Amino acid sequence: MNGSRKQAVSIRLSAGDIRKVKRLGERLGVRDSDVIRFALKWALNRVAPLCDPEIRGRSLVPMFVETGGDLIRHFELDAFRLDAIVNAGVERDQRVDHDDIALLAIAGLQQPYALFRLRTNGSGHGNSGVDVVAAPTASIDALRQHLYDKYVYADRSDRRFEDPARDAIDEALPSARRAAV
Repeated sequence: MNGSRKQAVSIRLSAGDIRKVKRLGERLGVRDSDVIRFALKWALNRVAPLCDPEIRGRSLVPMFVETGGDLIRHFELDAFRLDAIVNAGVERDQRVDHDDIALLAIAGLQQPYALFRLRTNGSGHGNSGVDVVAAPTASIDALRQHLYDKYVYADRSDRRFEDPARDAIDEALPSARRAAV
């Protein structure tokens, strides 16, 4: 297919999804096909790192933390399949630990159990007295913080003396993220 040509495709949708597409289209004053194209582009943008074969290991952590629950539930990805997706062909220092992959795999379906596993794995972030039953969003926040600290921010702190501008951004990000929550 030529890169600039559009192609018609056929998809199967449930009756409930078709009703939702039609209602959304009516409410927005657009065609059903516009709603479907928007949903497809929005979903593809959320998982864009998976479309690039060069992005692997630690670099996939932010995408899986932010949207992984939806992917894991929809495609029924278990920890072993997720490990293969994330760590295939990755150097040892860029790998994501299997225990953390297992946490990602169970977080979407069993949030309290994921926090329990996070606490028993010795992360200081899970030991803040969070009531797992009363605050399931705190479970996700604790898991998110643990994974970002271990895989995303850890890489930046290793290069602390190379780029003063990056240091300022690193210091501003955690406080900005807390303010957004």
